[in-house]
Amino acid sequence: MRASHFFISTLKEAPADAEIISHKLMVRAGMIRRLGSGIYAYMPMGLRVIQKIENIIREEMNKAGAIELLMPIVQPAELWQETGRWQKYGPELLRIKDRHDRDFIIQPTSEEVITDIARNVIKSYRQLPVNFYHIQTKFRDERRPRFGLMRGREFTMKDAYSFDRDVEGLKKSYQIMFNAYVNIFNRFGLKFRPVAADNGAIGGSGSHEFHVIAETGEDALVYSRESDYAANMEAAIALPPVQERAAPAHTMQKVPTPGQKACEDVTTFLKQPLSQSLKVIAAIRTEIPEGQPGHFAVILLRGDHELNEIKTQKNIGEFRFASESEIIHHLGCPSGYLGPVGLQNRQDLALYADHAVTVMSDFICGANEKDMHFTGVNWERDVPLPSIIADFRNVVEGDPSPDGKGTLAIQRGIEVGHVFQLGTRYSEDMNATYLDENGKPQLMQMGCYGIGVTRIVGAAIEQNNDERGIIWPLSIAPFEVVLCPLGYDRSETVRSTADSLYGELKKLGIDVIMDDRGERPGVMFSDWELIGIPHRIVIGERGLKEGKLEYQGRRDREATAVAIKEMVPFIREKLPRNG
Repeated sequence: MRASHFFISTLKEAPADAEIISHKLMVRAGMIRRLGSGIYAYMPMGLRVIQKIENIIREEMNKAGAIELLMPIVQPAELWQETGRWQKYGPELLRIKDRHDRDFIIQPTSEEVITDIARNVIKSYRQLPVNFYHIQTKFRDERRPRFGLMRGREFTMKDAYSFDRDVEGLKKSYQIMFNAYVNIFNRFGLKFRPVAADNGAIGGSGSHEFHVIAETGEDALVYSRESDYAANMEAAIALPPVQERAAPAHTMQKVPTPGQKACEDVTTFLKQPLSQSLKVIAAIRTEIPEGQPGHFAVILLRGDHELNEIKTQKNIGEFRFASESEIIHHLGCPSGYLGPVGLQNRQDLALYADHAVTVMSDFICGANEKDMHFTGVNWERDVPLPSIIADFRNVVEGDPSPDGKGTLAIQRGIEVGHVFQLGTRYSEDMNATYLDENGKPQLMQMGCYGIGVTRIVGAAIEQNNDERGIIWPLSIAPFEVVLCPLGYDRSETVRSTADSLYGELKKLGIDVIMDDRGERPGVMFSDWELIGIPHRIVIGERGLKEGKLEYQGRRDREATAVAIKEMVPFIREKLPRNG
């Protein structure tokens, strides 16, 4: 490719609405252009990256035995009504009507469509297992689109869906896809980590997320340095404490704490560590009618711990946090002064405690009275332990690993892939069955496997950048090599050498672009460093007089002089697949 036949449009400054580095650099490098909130056009340079990502995905999916098809962007509402997701998906589901006033949606995902296809085309156990995949545009009507391609409304995803006869078959298909994902992300050249995850709105049983490691990632990843254990924060298990509760050393006293509501403020005021306080969270269990026992719930956490909403939902069912007026109505005092003392006999309340709470002694908690707290509170002596004790909290650095090997550490990541064992979540709702060996209908076991194609572009940049711009991994860079001839439009020697080298590299199948625009060296170098091409070769009259060309890798701080005749084999060594 010659730059004069391509489209290069770089900017010195990023637009004001670009918040994170990948968004800024993609706009500055001319890879995307914003059309509307969360909606972008992929410009030629950005599209080349996306196509390379898609090619790697296709190769590995095909190698793993998946079969490509293409499902529509617009889907009939009836399919979503069958599974109940028409109501449950919420405002992110973009609903539309056709000229006949029939309901449709712009697809955010394709479980319903692929299940409809399967129930109509798969009749016999002899047709199983099978795995279909497609790479298609998605739309989710995000409340607050931001971060460019990282959280846009329109994006591209690869979805795959496996169908099996039984659970054992599903587990095999799941493992095949898990291994394929590992191969895909290794080929992308990105640092990544697969972690155990919660299934969320998709449904089903086991699942793993694939995260690109980046300090700017939105997700907290939990892992053990001494083992293979890894999970996202939502699914990471906080084990019950192994230590025994210390014997009481103080008597319970009610003390004034005027205006001190948050645990941090109360403990600072009382000159005690935050871990010595008890945090009380009031919730409304929405699955239980108002006025029924257990509708109002109280959850107890250690003051320095944070509530994990996913675990909480699994422990108490669907819930929402109680409003201030509801707290006052049920407990008789404002939030910030709540505590378990005196609540144990309330039949209308559901009282829960996190495991870590059970080993606390001489702790601080609200006195259920404005501006008052208790100190020196002890379980059994002053208040009985709640009858329901479970894992309600986020893990913290140093917690023991659930597999018994080492302690937990936390790093940031960007979710770019997710694999699910759906089981019969959709086949049951949509009656997707096959006939077994005995001619009896059986529900198909399903798996679901997604990769955020366009999100990978942003995640790769978040992980690989410097003050000069993007640093692409070789396999997904828009071009592998850029030739920068100095004075291409003025020097016959430079032009002939550059044309000859360009032709040799093209013949070898190397993805090379030659900057024949006639730009000044500073402009050329800045553009290609911003765009992030992994390998740069400079051809200049001064070097040619010495029989040399100049090579510089994108991560290199200094250039290397290479003899003209040695440059092709030198570059081939830098590109192992072409070696």
